[in-house]
Amino acid sequence: MLVDTHTHLYLEEFQPTPEDAVCRAIDTGVGLMVFPNVDLNTIEPMKRLCSQFLENIVMAMGLHPTEVNENWQNDLSVIQGELSNGKYVAIGEVGVDLYWDKTYREEQKQVLDIQFQWAVERKLPVILHCREGLDDILEVMDKRNGNLPQCVFHSFGGTADDVMRIRERGDFYFGINGIVTFKNSKLREVLGVIGIDRILLETDAPYLAPVPHRGKRNESAYIVHTAAYIANELGLTLDQVKQITTQNARRFFKL
Repeated sequence: MLVDTHTHLYLEEFQPTPEDAVCRAIDTGVGLMVFPNVDLNTIEPMKRLCSQFLENIVMAMGLHPTEVNENWQNDLSVIQGELSNGKYVAIGEVGVDLYWDKTYREEQKQVLDIQFQWAVERKLPVILHCREGLDDILEVMDKRNGNLPQCVFHSFGGTADDVMRIRERGDFYFGINGIVTFKNSKLREVLGVIGIDRILLETDAPYLAPVPHRGKRNESAYIVHTAAYIANELGLTLDQVKQITTQNARRFFKL
């Protein structure tokens, strides 16, 4: 079995029949998918699709950093209510994103710290979104003086040095998706530094489709291409990668 630890099959790119994408994934051996929330508008479609595949989908709840704006306190209140009333396996996806806009940089860090605290209180792991924001995320972590939940750096595309900096704060996991298959990606050189025991497979569908589907809408069914690529780079069999990364996912999300 394969586990897609980060996929958004509930987004508008898959409407009006997102169920078809879920079924295609199941048919290709993806037995479990993790749906992280993005903003207030994605909560209901995410929950609706999950309710149709309770054996194959679990959810995470959080406020995406690009959605942090002048209404962040109200938005966080809604997210907190969802966490209190729903069944979620993680806080996510949350973090710092400075690629598009730095206007709410300080607010992003404040929102991240609050959601870190929720994760600690609820004993939940955190799915981290980090785009040009590693220094800021590590700053938030350091101010917590070790009071941190388990984390996965989703869609990781950093360097070996970034891995070491992250590991100074905790024995965290790294989400690897289609980026690793891209022709000019240097991520393949970092796989050995991360190690298969700390890799979580993901697609981040509908984004970042792996080769040979690059440039197309991504789907959870395509995760097998990323798994095969990792197996080849690390000198493992595809079955070994499937088995180990599935164990990693079950351990991380306490499934």
